[in-house]
Amino acid sequence: MQPTLASLVHHSALKLTVRAGEDRLDAPVRWAHASELADPVPYMEGGELLLITALKLDAEDPEAMRRYVKRLAGAGVVGLGFAVGVHYPDIPKALLDAATDADLPLIEVPRRTPFLAISKAVSAAIAAEQYRAVTAGFAAQRELTRQALSDGPEGLLLALAGQVDGWAALYDASGAVVAAAPEWATRRAARLTADVERLRERPAPASSVVAGAEDRVELHSLGTGRRPRAALAVGTASTLGTAERYAVHSAIALLTLTTERSRALHAAERRIGAAVLRMLLAGEPDHARTVAGDLYGSLLDAPFRLVVAEVASASAARVRVGADDTGEGGKGPGTASAAVLAAVAHAAGGGVPLAGLVDVVEAAAARSGEALLVVPYGERLVLLVVDGGAGVRACAEYAAALEAGRGTAGRDAAVSGEEAELVMGLSAPAGPIAAATAYKQAEQALSVARRRGRALVEHEELAAGSVLPLLADDAVRAFADGLLRALHEHDATGRGDLVASLRAWLSRHGQWDAAAADLGVHRHTLRYRMRRVEEILGRSLDDPDVRMELWLSLKATSMGSD
Repeated sequence: MQPTLASLVHHSALKLTVRAGEDRLDAPVRWAHASELADPVPYMEGGELLLITALKLDAEDPEAMRRYVKRLAGAGVVGLGFAVGVHYPDIPKALLDAATDADLPLIEVPRRTPFLAISKAVSAAIAAEQYRAVTAGFAAQRELTRQALSDGPEGLLLALAGQVDGWAALYDASGAVVAAAPEWATRRAARLTADVERLRERPAPASSVVAGAEDRVELHSLGTGRRPRAALAVGTASTLGTAERYAVHSAIALLTLTTERSRALHAAERRIGAAVLRMLLAGEPDHARTVAGDLYGSLLDAPFRLVVAEVASASAARVRVGADDTGEGGKGPGTASAAVLAAVAHAAGGGVPLAGLVDVVEAAAARSGEALLVVPYGERLVLLVVDGGAGVRACAEYAAALEAGRGTAGRDAAVSGEEAELVMGLSAPAGPIAAATAYKQAEQALSVARRRGRALVEHEELAAGSVLPLLADDAVRAFADGLLRALHEHDATGRGDLVASLRAWLSRHGQWDAAAADLGVHRHTLRYRMRRVEEILGRSLDDPDVRMELWLSLKATSMGSD
């Protein structure tokens, strides 16, 4: 252990005697230093045992000694050693009284004990403590390694918590708690999600300290890439000692190796997943099942959904944000977990949106024990998730958080320039035989999401809703304006109201009397106006395709003017 005043006093070879401050001998001694300066404080760092002979001190002046002792105590000096029989046969009463009043330990050093012997004793004790700490650190490393190999990260965390006499927790890439030891620490660790996210925004390796009322927590990023793969939290009652620091550094190294090994395995699994997806889309479910094996086989045994995600420009994504839509939209921002909000915030702060989605969905699937297939597909990302499972819920939650962020910050961000935002399309439930159809459904939903400015659209919404919101597309509006321009120009001259008459006639399915009544004109007047529409447009209203185009054009232009 670190040397203290008590251990020096009990050192049989030094023959030291305590003359004042007996109740403060447990103070650790950082070093023993001899100085005859009248004011050695500028050269003190705190924690020293100061050794003097009072060569340049007026040790019999009470006022001078009070000032001297007060400055030493204020500088953090833990004790004063006075050599008797050199300049003074005994410790002067003025110095003894001043030390007693200040409660500063005053130790009598006999003539036959040189100051060098005391310094050597302190140095030897410090070296022994350092050796003990290094030895304990190596022992901790061996124990942590054994636990990591036998019980994985959970065993390593349990061993680490014991080594530091505190708790430890592991976070995944999304900032969610993966494991904690002891069990009660899970709730404490969950309160640090925001701090973990701030750590992930810094280049690895990174660390930070969170000091709370109940403990002191160190956070360390894990991984060797630009984006940390995980984070370690270690909570203790006080600052870590040397041996505990060795244990924490060993845990960081072992967990980093684990995450990097997992990354390599993950990459291999994704290559298998890409082959499985290609076979499914090629209509070869049997071959896909064979390749999937135990890795993805369970995913193909139950209904699944396909998610197709891509990054669209922010301006396109915001075209319809806030507009009335027939879809239900995402869940409110309050339903998003802290980990999802953190991932969205990271993406908004310059992170990669697709990577943020992968982190959230993979973490959700891992926590629920679900199989998940994630495949980069060109500039898109394809996910095969269990129908009704945690992966689907994570996608919806992530989309809700994205839309909430766009709603609050979209206008300011749009001013700063073009950004990238995530859009997703979700298929209906399907099986291996219908995978190609599910992919087409997800693509259709993705296209609608892009046009509507939605983060996520389910294919089932398309059939349940209306086709009219699709008319908000700029290309459709341009077509409608071009088709009806001649009629609007005619009406602008005051020679009749052809556009309103056409709308009334089409809404009444070509019934002359009903449409004329709606307009308040004679049916012959309405017939004349419809002939003028045909003449101006050069199209026959008897053609159902023409009537359909005109009706949709009228709807598109009316939506644009609302």
